[in-house]
Amino acid sequence: MKTYDTLSFSNFIPDVVSRFANNNALGYVDEPAMTYAQMGQNIEAVKAFLEAGNIKPGDRVAIYSQNMPNWGVVYFALQCMGVVAVPILPDFNAHELQNVLEHSEAKVIFISKSLESKLKEVDSEFIEMAIRIDDYQVLKGENKSFVFDENAKCTGDYTPQEDELAILLYTSGTTGDSKGVMLSQKNVLTNVIQSGSVQEILENDKFLSVLPLSHTYENTIGLLLPISKGAGVTYLKKPPVASVLLPAMATVKPDLMLTVPLIIEKVFKASILPTIQKKTATRLMHKYKLTRKLVYRIAGKKLYQTFGGNLKFFGIGGAKLDPVVEQFLRDAKFPYAIGYGLTETAPLLAGSGPEATKFQAIGPKVDNIELIINNPDPKTGEGEIWAKGSNVMLGYYKNEAKTKEVLTEDGWFKTGDLGVFDKKGRLSHKGRLKNMIVGANGENIYPEEIESLINNFKHVVESIVIEQKGKLVALVHFDREELETKIKGLTTDISSKVDDKLNEISKKVDETINDLSKELKHYINTRVNKISKIQTLVVHPEPFIKTATKKIKRYLYH
Repeated sequence: MKTYDTLSFSNFIPDVVSRFANNNALGYVDEPAMTYAQMGQNIEAVKAFLEAGNIKPGDRVAIYSQNMPNWGVVYFALQCMGVVAVPILPDFNAHELQNVLEHSEAKVIFISKSLESKLKEVDSEFIEMAIRIDDYQVLKGENKSFVFDENAKCTGDYTPQEDELAILLYTSGTTGDSKGVMLSQKNVLTNVIQSGSVQEILENDKFLSVLPLSHTYENTIGLLLPISKGAGVTYLKKPPVASVLLPAMATVKPDLMLTVPLIIEKVFKASILPTIQKKTATRLMHKYKLTRKLVYRIAGKKLYQTFGGNLKFFGIGGAKLDPVVEQFLRDAKFPYAIGYGLTETAPLLAGSGPEATKFQAIGPKVDNIELIINNPDPKTGEGEIWAKGSNVMLGYYKNEAKTKEVLTEDGWFKTGDLGVFDKKGRLSHKGRLKNMIVGANGENIYPEEIESLINNFKHVVESIVIEQKGKLVALVHFDREELETKIKGLTTDISSKVDDKLNEISKKVDETINDLSKELKHYINTRVNKISKIQTLVVHPEPFIKTATKKIKRYLYH
């Protein structure tokens, strides 16, 4: 990224529009993309549109939409004017939406057509204007007659300050005690520079976006970073399920993608492993370390072609990657890379490119920050990760008490994550400090490590390990649908009557899950140390509720 006197979007956007005018900027799969020059004009037109709506610097404007080219255009327009953007995760329900809108004091909301029904459930009298982001149609406002003019130019001279509040991000809206992370333009643009040093981005590179733009991981690294380099970003019109994603990857042939562990873990469990287990030869080869590498290498080549055949960077962040899946990626020579960060740090703190990955490690800290392990354990070197630098947030909006809990007076941000550095300065993540369980004799128990073991057991989808009354309890969600299919194929003596057949299959599935639970408990407890043994295993019938980056909302199950 070019060096600017001040790190503000009013410097950044005109510069990239000028330098990369004819490059493709933002677009949908199978549709012509808008060029940087067109993006620049669209940003000007949205600024003029906002001026006509009497929106001024410092006002709060929400963006509640699935990913699309116009999402970026509106976001850039707000930042260039010094208007505070409030990106809202599209999977937030009406109650969460209301909390965020009220807490942020948003005056205006840009909303995608697909989410308009949720706004109807919200008491939004305080919202002065609602605009459909797909086509900029005014849905609510005193002056619904004014229309968007794609050729308009804004008349104001805007010079937003780099250290002022620019973006309000809500990582969770499930309670009335909403926590808005305050980021400045300097915070996010600093992190764009830091992220760019981890992986080289070329102006002809193509990004395929599958994570929500309202999450800072995708926003900074999947939108701002490519735009800073003149690269192009392509969006899906539908959620990234296999039937949508596979043809998109074949069409776009992306050079770079950002994902969360759950996506590649699902691919491995649902596609790679079953294919290996189908044939006797590959099934036998998979049992032994030496031949397993060969099987994974062959499977990896096929997977690489499935992803379009051009990938040079497959970024994984947001949660810890399953070690079994990571070993597959390593043996397959798949170009994966691990990153670590938080919304509060805009987000990236540490990471490495595909060529420098180390098994179950994240990588070195990014440039121009301080990253330390506070009060490390004398034996293990483990402790809470603290960060200090220009990418650290301003604080939590309207919440001085919580801000003081995580930001020290001299500027250190307490991440709440446990980590350790190796001799080469590579960070490894051990889990969340608040998730760590202290055993009866003061030993540290990391639930994430036990969960990783559980999640690789047959027919397990996901799990969480918690403490209840001094005992370790595993909540486990089995793949009931997979078991039903298996039992239907194996059973020939089931009743011919439909109702009886369904009841019998359901009963057999229940019996199978009961047997699997006993087997799983024994499996875990013969593979963990004494203090990490599971006392109780509870079958959880439904999938666990998750965040935008597909992490289980653990606090709901304690």
